[in-house]
Amino acid sequence: MSSFNLLEKLKPLTAGQEEMYKALTDKGFEVLGFFGPTGTGKSLFSLTYGLQAVLSGEYKRFIVIKPVVDITSGEEVTIAKAPSAFFEAVKSYMQDVLGVLIDWSQVEPLIGSKIIIADSHYLRGRTFDNAIVFIDDIQLMKPETIIEAIVRVGQNSRLIVAGDPVFQALREVKGDPAALVREILLSEEKSRVVDLGIKDIVREGAKRGLRFLLEYKLRARVMNEEEKKVYDVIKSKAPDADIVTVADLTSFKQQYEITSEHVPDALIIAKQGHLGRVVGKGGERINSAEKELNKRLRAVELNLDFKEMIRAIHPTAWIWKHIEEVDFAGPNLQIKIYEDVIGAAVGQRGVYVRFLDAVTRHLLGIGVRIVAIERPRTSKEKERK
Repeated sequence: MSSFNLLEKLKPLTAGQEEMYKALTDKGFEVLGFFGPTGTGKSLFSLTYGLQAVLSGEYKRFIVIKPVVDITSGEEVTIAKAPSAFFEAVKSYMQDVLGVLIDWSQVEPLIGSKIIIADSHYLRGRTFDNAIVFIDDIQLMKPETIIEAIVRVGQNSRLIVAGDPVFQALREVKGDPAALVREILLSEEKSRVVDLGIKDIVREGAKRGLRFLLEYKLRARVMNEEEKKVYDVIKSKAPDADIVTVADLTSFKQQYEITSEHVPDALIIAKQGHLGRVVGKGGERINSAEKELNKRLRAVELNLDFKEMIRAIHPTAWIWKHIEEVDFAGPNLQIKIYEDVIGAAVGQRGVYVRFLDAVTRHLLGIGVRIVAIERPRTSKEKERK
């Protein structure tokens, strides 16, 4: 029996991590799904919980299932192909993650007895009773392999699955297992899904990597003729500005009958730190481009704050004041808006949502969903209550 509790060392740093912690410690949930970008603590919280569960004697075994993929070739390493390489890769991953909380010399002796490293390809005939089963990086696995692992979970056991649907969505991967499993778990009895977003990334390198991925994706997209025309005119007015890409919105405005003067005809995405160069002092550069193109233009800076992009293109000019946050939830951008202005946010028959969804798919390959949340009460309202 362990004389200390590892979970007490685990201090949630974000709201999403707090949700993970609460889900792990709530025995009412038999299946947990943690979904979000890398660097949000999915593996750390899951591995720590599983290790503590066997150290305390609450569960007999902690089963760790994680695909091992060669980054260079994309080939998956299995026990059959290279057993030593497979086990060493998974052990190194566990050591890297858990090393911040416990000395590896206390963990390694448990591998093979209390901690079982399993290859997802070779699970038939096995049953995991009285165990915590953790399946990590499910976005790298085939759906049938994930299902095979899930059906092996036996009596008095808990299942934790973790995946990154954000990275897959930005890469426009079709049929992403992480996104599919998330959808299933959302309606599964005694399950809990925790969506983690950009706000929950605590590793600076992960934020930088996601920002690089976004910039690469936007720079690599092929602009249509109208977008190229806007790009060329802006560059002629602002030659010192680094313009990442341009999105022409006129066809979407026509398709969804958007007549709001607030919505631009084209959205210019500038590299971080270059917005002022695109606009110019007093707006003379972008105003000059608008006159030449006879289009309404708006520019935003490329960063991880998607609220600015939504503010720039939403048909209701003032709605940004009532947006609580814009962040990833699974493979989509989720806009949290206060419920008392939800009508102005979604538009008649949801036309504004469909417009935003079409534009973000055009730009990033990801969709948009809007959820209504309760507006925080003021201190006076709390006192009255």
